[in-house]
Amino acid sequence: MAVSSEVVLAGSILTPSGWVKGRLLFEGRRILRVEGEALASTEAPKPPYVIPGFIDLHVHGGDGHDYSGGEEAIRHFIRFHAAGGTVAIAPTTATALVEVLDRALADIERVRNNRRASEPTVLGAHLEGPFINPNKLGAQMNVPLAGDVALALRWADRCRLAIATVAPEIPGGMEVMEALTARRCRVQIGHSLASASEAASAFGRGMAGFTHLFNAMSGVDHREPGVAAYALAQGRYAEMICDLHHVHPTVLLAAYRAIPRLYAITDATTFAGRPDGEYHTDSRTVIKKGLRITLADGTTLAGSAITMLDAFRNLVSLGLSLAEASELCSTRQAEYLALADLGRIVPGALASVVMLEEGLALGSVWVEGEQI
Repeated sequence: MAVSSEVVLAGSILTPSGWVKGRLLFEGRRILRVEGEALASTEAPKPPYVIPGFIDLHVHGGDGHDYSGGEEAIRHFIRFHAAGGTVAIAPTTATALVEVLDRALADIERVRNNRRASEPTVLGAHLEGPFINPNKLGAQMNVPLAGDVALALRWADRCRLAIATVAPEIPGGMEVMEALTARRCRVQIGHSLASASEAASAFGRGMAGFTHLFNAMSGVDHREPGVAAYALAQGRYAEMICDLHHVHPTVLLAAYRAIPRLYAITDATTFAGRPDGEYHTDSRTVIKKGLRITLADGTTLAGSAITMLDAFRNLVSLGLSLAEASELCSTRQAEYLALADLGRIVPGALASVVMLEEGLALGSVWVEGEQI
């Protein structure tokens, strides 16, 4: 893919050592260097801000398309999210019939292996279900499966699985978790009714994180702690939907305080970016109102309508600094997947960055050195 020659972005640049007032230079796909004067820790950066591009590890769709609609539908929805500052993405499936997931994972792999203009870097798929607890479906389709190692490995052969969500307490769940972990997939506990002790056992055998913390999982009862309680007590990495609907701001801040490497996701669905209204699919009716999506009952949340830029702004609105919000929206995701060339502005890293203007308005988005 053709990319621009040397590019210079001027402003307040967020580096691992802090803010630098100066210039970011990159050529081709990679960052060359940062030039300028480091700001004192007490000095507030001024716009424009140049920060690591956002990374979304849990996103089903957007702008009318989702993971199940074929290769071009996937390309459409990941371009939608790239336009909102997401430079790297894990297209996420949901519990569905096996033949649907077969096709979807093959499509995601084709997109991953052939990035086109204006698309984010595809890191692999996030397989959310079907190996989940049938009594904790949330808004997932009612077609979950017991753990099936052969099927899970077939999918791992078909597509790079960056992440998988598995309920370890279901029959075969622990075995699926161990098999996928051995394939270098980060397996997360979610859609689960596991007890804290069952969660501890899973993490002792390779479980890596928590899927949309607090949502669709056993909770924080003080005598019968579940998955969420275990996360607060022992978790290191956990994803959280930062739309301020799925998790109350006070609880979000509590998790931020408790979990060292908490990070933001969108859990965006087909209707992110679409006008408000009632939408009918083959299997259900959903209602979109603002950045909130529910099933027809108006209560059950059915994914979100946010972009990672919305998540970033929400975190800042809760009192996080720009640097702290950037860590939750980019750096920690890259660490979680051991991606040394994303999530940080350093020489040699991919030139995948976002420029924000006054009021956190989106200025420009660069993916692997290409402005999109």
